Amino acid sequence: MTDGIPQHLGKYEVKNEISRGSMGIVFLGHDPYIDRPVAIKVALAESLNDPESGDRYRKMFFNEAHTAGKLTHPNIISIYDAGVDEENCYIIMEYIAGGETLKSYTRPEKLLPIEKVVEIIFKCAKALDYAHRESVVHRDIKPSNILVTKDKDVKIGDFSIAHINKPDSTTTQAGGVMGSPKYMSPEQLNEEHVTNRTDLFSLGVVMYELLTGRHPFEAENFSRLVNLILHESPPPLRDFRSDIPDVLEKIVRKAMQKNADDRYQMGLELATDLSKAFDQLEKPKEDISVQEMFNSVKKLEFFQGFPDAEVWEILRASTWQDYHRHDKIIIEGELDDCFYILVVGK
Repeated sequence: MTDGIPQHLGKYEVKNEISRGSMGIVFLGHDPYIDRPVAIKVALAESLNDPESGDRYRKMFFNEAHTAGKLTHPNIISIYDAGVDEENCYIIMEYIAGGETLKSYTRPEKLLPIEKVVEIIFKCAKALDYAHRESVVHRDIKPSNILVTKDKDVKIGDFSIAHINKPDSTTTQAGGVMGSPKYMSPEQLNEEHVTNRTDLFSLGVVMYELLTGRHPFEAENFSRLVNLILHESPPPLRDFRSDIPDVLEKIVRKAMQKNADDRYQMGLELATDLSKAFDQLEKPKEDISVQEMFNSVKKLEFFQGFPDAEVWEILRASTWQDYHRHDKIIIEGELDDCFYILVVGK
């Protein structure tokens, strides 16, 4: 037994605990028929047995299986099965070995490279676009609900308060203010109709945090937080990180517009802009003017006596590159089809 959980739930073997949260405890398990590891999410007994909120909690718990169970996407955690074994309610999910949440990368001392952040949000936007086209709105997009694999791939999880945005849906779904306040859109806080654009607002908040290590709406209490989200613009990204390009500032701003009509309307639109931004990030940065390059090269002892025209010709045929200290430029013994001239450094 582990915290009252038996060694088996249905056909699945229950092993060690992985994590726990407000909606349940997650265990490492094993599917003996397919012979693969699985994650087993078990409902909290005390929440199920609460006389006032037990029924609502049970519906929310199995809501994840109902909503996410219909989704199949490489960047969404797969739901394999769900059931009840005696008094234990459980959901069987894809197990991500060595995974951690994006929350680890929202601290200033542990920020990811800008290119990696763009890649992560791009994948999340594509995954949400797919979910939205299947009429599923997550409603709780935040760093702790996005898992990062060992190779920095991402998986969106925890669809426990997800909403099926379909007129003919017959499923009873939880209403009221649902989500995590720091990542809620204005329409969520106002208890208005929630659409896919709510998830894109929340993803914009996540992107802001991953780029800066700061929350865009930092507040000392809930009422101040609500006022910031509803009425005030967050500080520019460059207030916290000077190397963030303007194109990313514009993307984050658009994602977090107060009026849902002014935001990205679909995840694919956001993903498209991120793809264009990524192409720009990959281009060599022109931090130094062509004239400055010429002046730096002309001063080198190697080029003493070279006519200006020949120095310009060399510059036009060359690529100006910057390297960090201890970077390997070329390794002795390896074949290469070019040579390097050190302008600064040794």
